[in-house]
Amino acid sequence: MKTYLNVLFYSEGANPIEVVERLRSLGFEPVKGIHDHAYDWGRDVELEDILQIATSVHETLKGLKVFYKLETKE
Repeated sequence: MKTYLNVLFYSEGANPIEVVERLRSLGFEPVKGIHDHAYDWGRDVELEDILQIATSVHETLKGLKVFYKLETKE
């Protein structure tokens, strides 16, 4: 399974490079295409796992003035 993350930047918010570096520290990798970043679980995941990574993303991006959307798919 993979969790995909899309980020909407704001001109008064954080620099995109800073955002990417913070997300990489969580295990997300930038990708080309429909989504901006992907987190490869390498296994099936439970809802609790998804909520934990969502909480980590939320805490990591707090204060950076960006919007984000998470989507987990098989």
